[in-house]
Amino acid sequence: MIEFAAKKEKKDKKEKKDKKDKVETEVVQSADSKVFPLADSSLTTTILELVQQATSYKQLKKGANEAVKTLNRSISELVILAGDADPLAIVLHLPLLCEDKNIPYIFVPSRAALGRACGVARPVVACSILTSDGKQLESQINAVRDKIDQLLT
Repeated sequence: MIEFAAKKEKKDKKEKKDKKDKVETEVVQSADSKVFPLADSSLTTTILELVQQATSYKQLKKGANEAVKTLNRSISELVILAGDADPLAIVLHLPLLCEDKNIPYIFVPSRAALGRACGVARPVVACSILTSDGKQLESQINAVRDKIDQLLT
């Protein structure tokens, strides 16, 4: 009787884990269909490296509120958004602001990866790379802008 209960618990745990994995997969797939433009894996790597460098040059603002502030002050070069933000509505006003200000924006698949690239332990749903007097990142930002333009056309 005890063995049967233990087997049932293992089975329930396995079913629960499978169900959780299925839900996570559905969330990622639904995010893929709702966000545009979504960066592919190579572009995502390039963008996250750019974000890391911008962090070291102090040219990065993290979070949706900070991104809105940089857009309103017209000091933003590029806006990166997380495609798996939950709920997605917390970042959907940013593409409209970016289009009004003619600032390029792109979605990356993972907010956790974006948070790590920003140098924080928490997930980040949006970040903004700032303009600066120094030209350290200008060539990389222009390369990413060109790739985003290619995705849009």
